[in-house]
Order: sequence, then C-alpha cells, then structure tokens
Amino acid sequence: MTHPAVNIANLNFRYPGNQTASFTGLNLQIAKGDRFGLFGPNGAGKTTLMNIMTGLLQSDEGTVALDGVTVGKHKYRVNRLFGFVPQDFSFYQELSPRENLEFFGAWYGLSKQKIKQKIDELLTVMGLEDVRDKQVQQFSGGMKRRVNLAIGVIHNPGILFLDEPTVGVDVQTRHAIINYLIELNKSGTTLIYTSHQLTEAEDLCNEVALMDAGKIMAQGSLNGLLKQHHHTDLEALFLSLTGKHFRDGV
Repeated sequence: MTHPAVNIANLNFRYPGNQTASFTGLNLQIAKGDRFGLFGPNGAGKTTLMNIMTGLLQSDEGTVALDGVTVGKHKYRVNRLFGFVPQDFSFYQELSPRENLEFFGAWYGLSKQKIKQKIDELLTVMGLEDVRDKQVQQFSGGMKRRVNLAIGVIHNPGILFLDEPTVGVDVQTRHAIINYLIELNKSGTTLIYTSHQLTEAEDLCNEVALMDAGKIMAQGSLNGLLKQHHHTDLEALFLSLTGKHFRDGV
C-alpha cells in the first residue's frame, strides 16, 4: 500500500491560554514526490502546522502521519523519516560545519564512514569546503543558511520540511539553494516549504495550499489554481484569497 508523504486528519489544536483554536477539523494530504508550498499571511498557522507535522507540538485531536507512520506514537521511526530546516539556525555556532555535521550525523545514527561521505558531499555542494573547519559564528547569513540546510539533509530524509530556508540571503545563495532543492526532489525527497518569497515559490513548488485563520483556502497544482481563479501569478492569487489588509501587528 502506498501512503501519502503527509496525511493530516481532523486536526484540532489550540495553544494553552488562547480562546481561539489554531485549527479545527483540518484535513490535508501531501503526495510523495511533491514540491509542496504552504502559504498564508502572518498568523495563518503555517509555522504551527509545520511544528505539529514534525512533532514539536502535539495536537489536541486528530492524527498526523508521515509515510503512514503516526507522529507522536512512533517517535524514533518518524524522526528518521524527515529532515527539518527551521527559520531559526539549528546548529552550534562555536563549532565548524564539519563538527556540526559529525554531531547531527551521529544523532541520526549514521556510521562514521557514512558521516564522512555525506560531509564531503554536502560541503562541496553547499560551497563550504574551504571553510569546513572554521567556526560557524564567523560566517555570513547565507553561509549559515547553507549549513542549516546541510544538517537537515545529512540523513537522506524522504520528507524535508523547510521553514523560510532562504530568508535574509543574497540572490546567488537563494538561487543555489533552490536549485539544490529541485535536484533533491528529483532523487525522491518530498519537499514541504513555507516562505514569504512568492516569486521563489513559483520556481520551486508544483503543488500549493493557501491558508488563512487556520483554514485551507485553496489547494492544488499552482497552474491549476491560477487558471481556476483567473490570476497570472501566485502573489495575485494570494492577495485575492487572503485580502490586502495588514497582518503584521501585535
């Protein structure tokens, strides 16, 4: 039996102390092999949903399964199914790229030989070979983003969650990261991506879901949704479904 990469069924979640639920009866399926984009204005629930999918938050009701394995019930199995590249840097600043990758590779249970092979491969692909033994705290923001990405994929995950993976980087770094992600997807990794870079999303994603107030407003292929809603780009579709009023208040 073939399972979807992600299957969310009847999800309910509310932060403690909040009167309003973040999600009520949310359902979402993401097929294996998709380059799936999750978009919405600030406060729509994108990061909360990603944290539930990766097990960082536990839902009040409903189920989340990755490749048929229920999140929260099989933690060891689930943690090896996916990689996570968070918006905040998830490495040790005082260590080098090599030392960080050695640590996280061991945490994922890779052999020393496999870790060395993946470090050589990833540092070359990410353009970090010449700084492999320098402290990451000395790096530019773009270099740190590439270290963050390398850590997220060192164990060859079948599903990769990406929360704003290119925020704050220059055009060259953004181009390199997007190209790498597309090649990774061609090798079989499902990408689940959220960003405010809607033009970038058009280059990366083949399937999208637009969220607002904890609800899926539209989901499908990017081309299909643009045709259905009579728009020529994702930004216009985004604004038509979520409105144009400000969402960045406290």
